[in-house]
Amino acid sequence: MATTFADQLRSLTDEALSALVQLRPDLVVPVPADITALAVRAQSRGSVARCLDGLDEFTLHVLDAARLSRSAETALTSVDAIEELATGVAPDDVRVAIDRLRVRFLLYGSEDALQLVGAIDEVTSPYPAGLGRPADYLDPQAAALCADKAKLRRTVLAAPPGARAVLDRLAAGPPIGALRREAVAEPVQWLVDNHVLVPISEAGRAPRADGELVELPREVGMLLRRDTGPLGALRPFPPIPEGAARDPKSVDSAGAGQVMEAVRSTEALLEALAAEPAPVLRAGGLGVRDLKRLARAAGLDEPGAALLIEVSYAAGLLGEADVGGSGRSVTVSRAGGGVDETFLPTGAYDLWRALSIAQRWTALARAWLAMTRQPGLVGRRDDRDRPINALAPDAERAGAPQARREALLVLADLKPGTAPQVDEVLGLLAWQTPRRSRGREAAHRDALAGAALLGVSALGAITSYGRLLLEDVEVADTDPLGVRPGPGEPRDDAVRTLDTLLPAPVDHVLVQADLSVVVPGPPEPELAGELDVVAEPESAGGASVFRVTPASVRRALDVGYTAADLHSLFKRRSRTPVPQTLTYMIDDAARKHGGLRAGSAGSYLRSDDEALLAEVLADKRMGPLGLRQIAPTVLVSPLQVARLLGALREAGFAPVAEDAGGAAVLSRPKVRRAPTRTSVASRLADQAGPPVLAGPRLAGVVEQIRRGDIATRAARRAPTTVRAANGQSVPGLTSVQQHGQAMAVLQQAVREKVRVWVGYVDSHGATLSRLVRPVSLSAGYLRAEDERTETLHTFALHRITAAVPDEEA
Repeated sequence: MATTFADQLRSLTDEALSALVQLRPDLVVPVPADITALAVRAQSRGSVARCLDGLDEFTLHVLDAARLSRSAETALTSVDAIEELATGVAPDDVRVAIDRLRVRFLLYGSEDALQLVGAIDEVTSPYPAGLGRPADYLDPQAAALCADKAKLRRTVLAAPPGARAVLDRLAAGPPIGALRREAVAEPVQWLVDNHVLVPISEAGRAPRADGELVELPREVGMLLRRDTGPLGALRPFPPIPEGAARDPKSVDSAGAGQVMEAVRSTEALLEALAAEPAPVLRAGGLGVRDLKRLARAAGLDEPGAALLIEVSYAAGLLGEADVGGSGRSVTVSRAGGGVDETFLPTGAYDLWRALSIAQRWTALARAWLAMTRQPGLVGRRDDRDRPINALAPDAERAGAPQARREALLVLADLKPGTAPQVDEVLGLLAWQTPRRSRGREAAHRDALAGAALLGVSALGAITSYGRLLLEDVEVADTDPLGVRPGPGEPRDDAVRTLDTLLPAPVDHVLVQADLSVVVPGPPEPELAGELDVVAEPESAGGASVFRVTPASVRRALDVGYTAADLHSLFKRRSRTPVPQTLTYMIDDAARKHGGLRAGSAGSYLRSDDEALLAEVLADKRMGPLGLRQIAPTVLVSPLQVARLLGALREAGFAPVAEDAGGAAVLSRPKVRRAPTRTSVASRLADQAGPPVLAGPRLAGVVEQIRRGDIATRAARRAPTTVRAANGQSVPGLTSVQQHGQAMAVLQQAVREKVRVWVGYVDSHGATLSRLVRPVSLSAGYLRAEDERTETLHTFALHRITAAVPDEEA
């Protein structure tokens, strides 16, 4: 009869062992050598703690009942004893919870003799269900009082109101209270004097007469819980959030609008950083002033801007760039030295802008789900009372991805359109995984707030494309060529669904008489690039508005557009007639554009129009430029060309730069980018995580453990001669079997077709033994069948160290 934990595991069927491995996958990382190694791992503190973290509130209460009902002599319990403590619920529900513990092997044995894994007491509270230790363990006088149940009830009923309030508080758990020697409260002293509370000493200190702590004995706590039951109020089923019912179509529509806003705000933040890079703080992260500046530029509050900046960094769209290699000197200083690095968009940002809105949002949302940072901490104080900055190391939280997924899965498990309250979501999470959710309330709240800002949820409910985003990519064992998406790779379902909800990209504009340009929808990437050059943005949304100004026309001419190009552009893109005012503005700007040519002397200014140069010299605003006329058509300045051009343009002139040959230099402003970074989601996808155990892979793991167990047990049962030949210490053995004798034994076994024990050295130099039935002996090899595994083995004869007939054959 199986008695040990390993024997219990060994007696399981393959189906039951597979179920254990699926429920506790950490047991096979790496795959244990045999059942004994599996049993050791299943009883370890770490594995037991991870298993308990995934159990619900009711199952943990039933586990407490098993701990409370253990016999002091045998440390065993039974199903009936557990049901007796779990009052107020149906016995069938209790048995389901017990089965949940048994299939995970936290409880094992027969129904009448259940035993708990020893590590449970090490990783759980020392006070099961919030009840104290037995009275006979704490104090003889308290034990005598608890033994007389009638006297115990009379004593409790006679307690003063203050003492009864103390008892009720300790009975709810934990059963420990502080007792100060210098100022002992009268109600507590009454309970101590009547042996209802027992003074105890702190760990590592000698007991004292009055004690520093008091403990409520278990029997008294169970008496005080007579109305709710020994385990307290039990909830066998989760509290289902009611929530408001929303129209799923309205949820998706509102979410799609928030998606567009999130993408637009992210682009505005990164463009603001490209125009004015923010320095990296000495301690890491983005400064408070820079965060406020970026929030104003994008029209966001600071928490929203911090979230999108963190997501952009996780998606690889934002990174650090060395100031020395950025092409421009940055003079911003910090305490203790100058700025070494700045935050800038990376090269991936330009590729990201060329994608559709749905693809851009999916990249952001996947990075948000995978990043190990908690943006909600930005602006709060750390343990040293210092503010936590965006992108600073202090906001790193390893459990953030799991907290986001847990909160969103609660929404995804509800009926589509259900919008629960935040407290209802937290209450359900606290029931599903109380050990894991304890202390994660802030992370769960941040997850729900981030989902609303990014458009994963809307109107309090999760969107249809948000559900698809959460779906795990199935690992198909029937895909040997790898043509299906792997774990972490983007799926097209969320993108396609979101594309149907978003307005179609437009390739046209509506030019108004006041020179405003209305884009009736999200612009195509090509149109967006053209608008960035020829117009100034005024407002964004479902229909964005731009405005054509003399400065924007001059900027377009500077990058290489001609007047004809601009006329053609507006004529081609506008669905309304192009206003005559715009035509005149373009022609007037083009006529003035290039009338002046600038070069480096420091710099020079030349023009065929002598009157124009005279006008520049006479302009008082040009005094700081230090212009000096060296020829009727040439002026020179000690300033660099860029500063000369800027000052002339601010004064209303339209100069252009020229090279050494006199040709006009037409170019876009230099775009600065940080080095390209990999998205967090991509990095996590590349990392080898725990295997997905299902189908043939799971069966293979179980078979490998079984084979290893058979081999280990076989090696232990091998005859002493074989074990001695394999180098093991065997008392009383003075010599080993010679190789010739082994060959004789094998030849006889081939003729008689009997089983033999074979000792051999494998290719790694390890000495092993195996019970086989020889089939043939020729060409320097032994071919033999292992009947237990139904496999045919081939042994090189020179590696065989011993052969002994099986005595049971």
